[in-house]
Amino acid sequence: MRLSLDLLDIMHASPVIPVIAIEDIDHAVPLAKALLAGGIRVLEITLRTSHGMAAIRAIAEQVPRAIVGVGTLTYGAQFSAARDAGAVFGVSPGLTAALIAAAKSSGLPLLPGVMTPSEVLAAREAGFHQLKLFPAVPAGGIGMLNAIAGPLPDVTFCPTGGISQETAAKFLACKNVTCVGGSWLTPRKAIQAGDWAHITTLAAAASALRPMSGE
Repeated sequence: MRLSLDLLDIMHASPVIPVIAIEDIDHAVPLAKALLAGGIRVLEITLRTSHGMAAIRAIAEQVPRAIVGVGTLTYGAQFSAARDAGAVFGVSPGLTAALIAAAKSSGLPLLPGVMTPSEVLAAREAGFHQLKLFPAVPAGGIGMLNAIAGPLPDVTFCPTGGISQETAAKFLACKNVTCVGGSWLTPRKAIQAGDWAHITTLAAAASALRPMSGE
């Protein structure tokens, strides 16, 4: 059964959304189960490898409690393919007219990437109020998020790029941050070794994150 959630509900479902690149399709389902066992339900499966779509389909079919999204959307044609594979939301590194049109026609909720205040304004004018600050740390990190919060209080963010277990809570303390994205939950060596217990431990630590006092 296909999940039907709006983007803000999805962002509230987990303090951390792991950014996942599947290099071996056989790893997709056990990885998803390991993350879910640690309390991380929202998964962004990127299209950075050739196994992305197949991994989305496998997880959607075999791990029904997971909220599966598709990442690294850069072409309009990817939206309908990802939706048909079982993705219930999409994430892009930026926002173009073609991506806006594809998001609307496919019905796939999109979390688009922005880096500057002008890009935030453009995304908001296009109807997007939940955005991904990307790459978060090079874009100004916590300082940028706090600066944007004043003039643009109706926009919420999932900062992604350069965030770690050690810094995630400080990002979560920003009043305009709902969740963060990161790849530290899925270290390549642990996946290749099939060390799912280690990934569950990382996921449990991430799911327990609470905001720290801001800087």
